[in-house]
Amino acid sequence: MQNVDLLFLLLGAVLVLAMHAGFAFLELGTVRHKNQVNALSKIITDFSISAIAYFFVGYYIAYGQHFFHTGATLSTEHGYNLMRCFFLLTFAAAIPAIVSGGIAERAKMRSQAIATLFIVALVYPFFEGIAWNGNLGLQKWLADTFGASFHDFAGSVVVHAMGGWIALAAVLLLGARNGRYKKDGRVSAHPPSSIPFLALGSWILIVGWFGFNVMSAQRLDAISGLVAMNSLMAMVGGTLSANFFGKEDPGFLHNGPLAGLVAICAGSDVVHPIGALFIGICAGFLFVKLFTYTQNKLKIDDVLGVWPLHGVCGAFGGIAVGIFGQQWLGGIGGVSLMSQLIGTSLAILLALAGGFAVYGILKAT
Repeated sequence: MQNVDLLFLLLGAVLVLAMHAGFAFLELGTVRHKNQVNALSKIITDFSISAIAYFFVGYYIAYGQHFFHTGATLSTEHGYNLMRCFFLLTFAAAIPAIVSGGIAERAKMRSQAIATLFIVALVYPFFEGIAWNGNLGLQKWLADTFGASFHDFAGSVVVHAMGGWIALAAVLLLGARNGRYKKDGRVSAHPPSSIPFLALGSWILIVGWFGFNVMSAQRLDAISGLVAMNSLMAMVGGTLSANFFGKEDPGFLHNGPLAGLVAICAGSDVVHPIGALFIGICAGFLFVKLFTYTQNKLKIDDVLGVWPLHGVCGAFGGIAVGIFGQQWLGGIGGVSLMSQLIGTSLAILLALAGGFAVYGILKAT
């Protein structure tokens, strides 16, 4: 491992770390004024707990490596394994940050802190290891059976879909905010408290996302301009789509680019830029329509819309790889739609099972 690769990984870790400021300000701008301090406090607390949980337990579950060695051993290869853990830790910490937006304004900090500990230590790394380390042999079986393993380059499914579906379980168990839904069927409006803060959060996430996607290569010699351009095209596609279908609502507008970026993570290294643009457009549409439907029709009080944004758009992105990654659509190939469907479905099942288990126990106790 060369020093330049270590620096590359460090820069990626710092960019993804900065995205947590984006999560904080996105939530800060969306919740009511009285809950802004709580939103800020939750994000940094959850990140700190995530770091402990992933360093001591989660990384071992996912990759079979621990850090109970001497400093001399840990510093071999310039401490590459430690740096890789730091980089992947910032991904793992995105899970509770995603959940935080769904259960905003009514969850106790202590309860969320306990949930973060178990989700990042056990639930998330279990599927991470299956998808990114070949644990339990699923990837080999998919490759042998369908000609290609489950492909998720930067985490549409591994990170975002997992986070979004865990959040759905938490939101359903927690219930709606007091007064959100009236007995006569009306919905009490809780408009964003600060569009500037919401927009700032969106922009921080957009910038950091290029570390999230491009630097998922984890080595400088594997860096790809295709990943960067696909991320950009999906981002602008999601922005314009959400602005159009959201009828120029600033809340939808600033979540649109995030929907596009969530969806392109999985296939950013294999799809054509025009395919990435289309994926982003679809993701922006999905977010707007599903956010409105879940809030107004299903009466699911998902404050930031993290289930449609991360859960559904992430799952869509995982499945889209099996289509737009095909060579006949300009993609690089080496993907299987069936493998993508199976891998994405497994992630959803594990996320729901883990989410209902963790938050169900918390609710019962």
